[in-house]
Amino acid sequence: MRIVIVEDEIRTREGIAKLIDKLFSEHEVIGSALNGEEGLELILRKDPDLIITDVRMPIMDGLTMLSILFEKKVKSKAIVLSAYAEFSYAQQAMRWGVSEYLIKPLVVSDFAQAIKNIEMQIAESKLQSPDILGRLDHILFGLIFSGIEADEKLSMYLENKYGMNEHTQFSEVPIYLGEDYAEVIDNMKYGLKKFLEARKDLKYCLLEIPKERMLLIILYGYEDQHAEDQHATERWFQNGIISQTWGKGLQNGSYGWINAVGIKVLKASYQKLRQYMDWNISFGNAVMISYPKILQVQTTLCIYPIDIENRLKAALCSLKMDKVLRCIEKFNEYFENGKIYAPKEIKESYVRFLWAMMNVAKEIGELSQDQVDQKKILERIMSSMNKKELNAVAEETFLCIKKEDKEDPLSLNVKRAENMIHEYFQTGITLEEIAAKLNITPEYLGMQFRKEKGVTFSTYMKDFRITKAKKLLIGSKLKVFEVAEKVGYSDAKYFSRVFRENTGQLPAEYRKTNK
Repeated sequence: MRIVIVEDEIRTREGIAKLIDKLFSEHEVIGSALNGEEGLELILRKDPDLIITDVRMPIMDGLTMLSILFEKKVKSKAIVLSAYAEFSYAQQAMRWGVSEYLIKPLVVSDFAQAIKNIEMQIAESKLQSPDILGRLDHILFGLIFSGIEADEKLSMYLENKYGMNEHTQFSEVPIYLGEDYAEVIDNMKYGLKKFLEARKDLKYCLLEIPKERMLLIILYGYEDQHAEDQHATERWFQNGIISQTWGKGLQNGSYGWINAVGIKVLKASYQKLRQYMDWNISFGNAVMISYPKILQVQTTLCIYPIDIENRLKAALCSLKMDKVLRCIEKFNEYFENGKIYAPKEIKESYVRFLWAMMNVAKEIGELSQDQVDQKKILERIMSSMNKKELNAVAEETFLCIKKEDKEDPLSLNVKRAENMIHEYFQTGITLEEIAAKLNITPEYLGMQFRKEKGVTFSTYMKDFRITKAKKLLIGSKLKVFEVAEKVGYSDAKYFSRVFRENTGQLPAEYRKTNK
């Protein structure tokens, strides 16, 4: 592959180039640019196979550049790099040829997989011969999902064999099956075939899309070739299918509908509707998301429930996990009040809420970096199609925090010393006092403590006090001097200095940052 990198950060730009050279020596970086404007000129001149671009850049951002390339029918594949805050916008760029999106800072394994995915897509796009594609479902799948173009040869083949041309009226009906995909796909196809075959005047094709956990129906053969005929068919489908399938236990699915004219617009129409399929988060499941009707929906401004977040933080700092779980349940219920919110706003609220929960859990030592993959959580939130999937992300994140205690590898003396610190840290208990209670020398206890805990007694005591102080600063309204006294510091100024040395912030600054 011939690759162009568009990235304003020189370290990132050079790092990506080196990574490609190291992992994929068969590919070549043919150029790089500092912003979208330079990148646009370079790409139009060099015509690369792959574009790797950042979202936020000076002069022209990456998404604007990709939208212009899309309008100019540039066929290059694209990988978008984005920060967490830009993720939802990067997702929208799927309609501009973006095949992969990665969160900064880059994870090498994710980057390597993205390149491999692009390689597969390019290989699939080369299979454009109708003779190779064979059946209609293979051809339509290739046109919509694998980058195949409806060139003159393929267009002639479709018109001669199936009567499809640039004037043919199509209806695309995606059915999202979610986590039930593998379990229900066969029964869904069987039921749909029986239902659709009852309409002798209408032709159809069913496409399985396991990657998106979707079943796509392509309807065509409208005799009147009028929009009203398609609207009547939409009502017939909605009344005849949705009520039946929901009555048979499909709990996590959702339906969409969009009309298109001509085989060349099937891909663009599907991608346009795909952006709105998550409106089931706002409406509930048994509703058909019909484009362009969905554009007329009036929404209510989503006010983030900061009071629930504050209660969650207080419960977490008190380690009252039953109350933490109730806060999560209250947060889930907050969006089920009969009001219609834009799904993007609901998703952004979930990101804010779960990030607050994870950040506090990390601050108080209840969650480590390797216990949770924030990138995957973000991807799951932004790709969710219904409320149940959002609820599941929240509950699973909670379970990462509410972990089972592992078997304690500490010796009895060190364990007893640790317990005494936890019980008497407010009094400033010393190593000598604990050693005396255990009938061993302070030197021996100090050596064993450092060997088993990995830190000295004094460092452990200080860190434990600072952790307790963090919990009180986030989860209570105590004044700073009261927090100092609670964790064993009689001098509030000295406490503030120790706290800043440990965290980089004064207690008041820390509280403001995490409230």
